[in-house]
Amino acid sequence: MKTGIKIALSIALLSSLSFGGEQFAMSDADRAMYAEMLENNPADIMVANGGELLSKYCGGDAGLAAFLNVSEDELPAYIAGFPRYLEDFKQVVGVDQVLQGLMSKNGHKPFELKSSEMFDMSTYAKTLANGEKSNIDINANQHMKDAYALGKLTFEQKRGGRGLACLSCHSSDVIGSVLRTQPLPDLSNKGVAVAATWPAYRMTKSSLRTLQRRFQGCMKNALLKVIPLGSPEMVALEVYLTDQAKGAEIAVPGIKR
Repeated sequence: MKTGIKIALSIALLSSLSFGGEQFAMSDADRAMYAEMLENNPADIMVANGGELLSKYCGGDAGLAAFLNVSEDELPAYIAGFPRYLEDFKQVVGVDQVLQGLMSKNGHKPFELKSSEMFDMSTYAKTLANGEKSNIDINANQHMKDAYALGKLTFEQKRGGRGLACLSCHSSDVIGSVLRTQPLPDLSNKGVAVAATWPAYRMTKSSLRTLQRRFQGCMKNALLKVIPLGSPEMVALEVYLTDQAKGAEIAVPGIKR
């Protein structure tokens, strides 16, 4: 990674740190580890593997650009607009689903959305947009409008025996409270820009994870039925959260506790 880009990413990642009152949510040891990871993100080697996988199965950056009917120069800004509706898929899709389609077109069995290979490859693809502003357009067409509406519903709808929703931990009433040692962020705050810093390396999992996979973790912790990766509801939820980060600079892979 070029030094200038790494410095920009470090600044963006530091801005995502939050405080609960005056007490920082991480331990001193975790803070020291986090600071070190800003300079030496463990996910870098995974991203490099993702680039190799993209070359092997998808024709690299050029193959991805051709599949999306854009030039390589246009690819970064185009990637910054996902999830988006693609006529070839007849639905709103994320970058990982695009890569599945491209692998299939090239005669390869697509990686599963939950596989480490797909996490690596989709993260590499997303890094192509680093430095770009998130530019998702929820008014581009009726498909995107419907996806946004479904995502908002999924975010706000109470489910399970506890009657919890995503909004239960991210409403204005509880933002800043500390849950499981982490301050609950304001997802509409461009300074936090949650969707612009995923995929990310999770320190507690020692692995690279996508935003949708993080959603699943939240659902599991809340004892809710887990929505499948790539399902209309899950993609819609990503659309909704990505719109909250619109205009924020993309900086992936992020580092999360």
